[in-house]
Amino acid sequence: MNRKTAATLLIHIIAWAIALIWIVPFLGVFMAAIRPMVEIIRGWWHVDPFTPTWRNFIGAWNHATAPLAEGMLNSFRVAIPATIVPILVAAIAAYGFSRFRFPLKNYLFITIVILMTIPQQMVVIPIFRIMKDIGLLDTHFGLILVHTAWGIPWILFFMRNFFTTLPIAVEEAARIDGASDFTIFFQIVLPMSIPALISAVVLQFMWVWNDFFLALILIFSPDKLLATQRIPLLRGLFHVDWGVLAGGTILVMLVPIIIFVLLQRYYIKGMIGWTSK
Repeated sequence: MNRKTAATLLIHIIAWAIALIWIVPFLGVFMAAIRPMVEIIRGWWHVDPFTPTWRNFIGAWNHATAPLAEGMLNSFRVAIPATIVPILVAAIAAYGFSRFRFPLKNYLFITIVILMTIPQQMVVIPIFRIMKDIGLLDTHFGLILVHTAWGIPWILFFMRNFFTTLPIAVEEAARIDGASDFTIFFQIVLPMSIPALISAVVLQFMWVWNDFFLALILIFSPDKLLATQRIPLLRGLFHVDWGVLAGGTILVMLVPIIIFVLLQRYYIKGMIGWTSK
C-alpha cells in the first residue's frame, strides 16, 4: 500500500468515525420516537422487544398545548418569504458589486462583510425595541423582516463571489445587442447562477427554519409560536413524555433534511462553483 492510498484510507476512517459519533445521538432520539417508553427504559439499543408505533408522532402533531401542525405552518409562513426576499435583494446587490464601479465600493463591501460577524445576542435588545416601536413585535412579518436583514449580508457576499466567476463576454454581447442591465441580470446572469441560488436557498431556509433565539425574543403569542418554540412545550408541566418530545423533534428535523436531499446536487455545485475557478 503506497502512501497516497494509506492517506486516503485514513481520511475515510476518520470521516466515518465522525459520522458515527454524530449519528449515535440521533439514533437514540429516533428510537425514542418510534418505540414505547417501556422498551427503551433500559437503553434504546436493546431491540427485544421491538414494537414500532406512530403514537409519538401523532401525539406531537396534535398536542393539546402546543400542536406541531400549527407550529410548522407558522414556520413555513416565516421561512419561505424570509428565504426568497433576501436572496432576491442580495443577488441584485451582489451583481452590482461584481460588475459596476461606484464611490466607496470596496469600503461598503468590507462593511457588509463585517456585519456578518456580529452575533445576534449583541443586537437583540435594539432589535426588540425597534420592533416594538414600529408595531411589529409578536408578528410573523416582523420576524421575516429581521431574518431578511440578517440574511442579506452573507448572501450578498456569497453571490458576489459566484458572479465574479461568470464569463463577462456573454453579458457584453447582450449589451451590444441593446439589452439593459436588468434584462442581462434576469435573463442571462440569474439562469447561469441557479446552482449558487439554490445553495443560498438551502442554507437560508435551514437557518430560518431552525432558528429559536430570534423567534423566542420576538414571538410570544401561543397561536403564533413557530415549530422550534413548541418543541420545549411538548414535555408537559408535571410529566415529561420523552416519546412525544422525540417525535416532535424528528418531525421538525424532517423538513430541512428533505429539502437538502432534494436539492443536494445543485447545492454542491453552487458551493464549489466559485471556489474551483
